[in-house]
Amino acid sequence: MSARAADWDPRHLPDLTGRTYLVTGANAGIGFFASEQLARAGAQVIMTGRSPNRLAAARAAATARLADNDRIPGAIETLLLDTSNLGSVRAAAATVRQRGRIDGLLLNAGMVHPPKQRQTTRDGNEIVLATNVLGHFALAGALLTTLAAGRGRMVWLGSMSTSMGNYDPVDPQLASGYSAWRAYVQSKVATTAIGLEADRRLRTGGVPVASVIAHPGYSPSGRTPGIQGVNEPSRMGRFVDNLQAPITQSKEHGAWPLVRALADPAVEGGQMWGPGMLVRGEPRRSTPAKLTRDPAVGERLWVMCENTTRMRWPFEAARR
Repeated sequence: MSARAADWDPRHLPDLTGRTYLVTGANAGIGFFASEQLARAGAQVIMTGRSPNRLAAARAAATARLADNDRIPGAIETLLLDTSNLGSVRAAAATVRQRGRIDGLLLNAGMVHPPKQRQTTRDGNEIVLATNVLGHFALAGALLTTLAAGRGRMVWLGSMSTSMGNYDPVDPQLASGYSAWRAYVQSKVATTAIGLEADRRLRTGGVPVASVIAHPGYSPSGRTPGIQGVNEPSRMGRFVDNLQAPITQSKEHGAWPLVRALADPAVEGGQMWGPGMLVRGEPRRSTPAKLTRDPAVGERLWVMCENTTRMRWPFEAARR
């Protein structure tokens, strides 16, 4: 497929039959719609989340929405996975490794609205860092050989917020100076920097896995179709979000850059994809914030993740 933007239509994806993708945080929001779009194109999708009831509701909703598909949709299955809990990450990865190979890993789960006061997980990590960064680092490392077997791809969820000031995570655990906004932005700086560092290390190690970044623009719930158990904004929420219609889009459209980053064969490791008009629009190449492109920042955060999660990515085994 050509790399020209006109060759990729997010409303009519190429046939993905035979491919398997795992999506974290798939029971709602961007993750739900990305899962649905992949399955609509014929892919087998593993929807993951930390609530069995919400996962079951999301799977049922996606299956119902696929009933009018003009081609045979892929199978959807669910898997319990809480990215804030390293034990849960290890257990889920062990289950997925039994497949032998997967084609893509969408590292989407995350806290968009952090708590006002600093909280820690049972592993002792600041909860936003744990959910948005550490769990995904551990999951991607645990599934590296499984991805390499399918010459697959990992996609990390970035954010426009990384360009809104200098939020270098010199204190990634935010032991002091915590704020909900800083916790969120730092986590997205770390996610993007680690995704780019992963690309450098995968290339150096000769591992046939691509690491890509994607962001959904500005995609609030109030601009998104209502789906019972998946997206149920209040009337006030819809009213407020619709006031911002010129600079927003639905989560359904916000999933487009993520799906393209995951499934377009023209996409390469080290790239970042987002909406064409930054906050909305069809997926286009974008440029990561300067801070996240600094190899020294990527190296520092990589070592932090290794030490905190006790996960060393098996580059040598994945190269074989």
